[in-house]
Amino acid sequence: MNIEEFREHCLAIKSAEEYLDMGILGFKVMGKVFAYVRMEPADGMLRAALKCDADRSAELRDRYAGVRETEFKTPLWNAVALESDVPDDLIAELIRHSVDEVIKNLPRYKQEEYNEVK
Repeated sequence: MNIEEFREHCLAIKSAEEYLDMGILGFKVMGKVFAYVRMEPADGMLRAALKCDADRSAELRDRYAGVRETEFKTPLWNAVALESDVPDDLIAELIRHSVDEVIKNLPRYKQEEYNEVK
């Protein structure tokens, strides 16, 4: 998946907002970040940081060379190489999963507010 396709998938998320700050292209929903990409990565490979369930993170990191921990060293976020062994349809699904993880950690009234948005 290239960066333009990644961006399109993120912007297709209900109520998604895009931001660009200090070389980071990011995406938020309900004011919370669900994805970001450093536009000038140190290793030359664009990697999307996506929130993920800890158990699923471990499974993905074991299965795909293109999935690793982020610089924050937490099991709750993965760095997914956009052009790697990770299939495009899985990246699209991981974007949605990231949003779901963000929404489920919001207060109930915020979750209800998000679910009411068309």
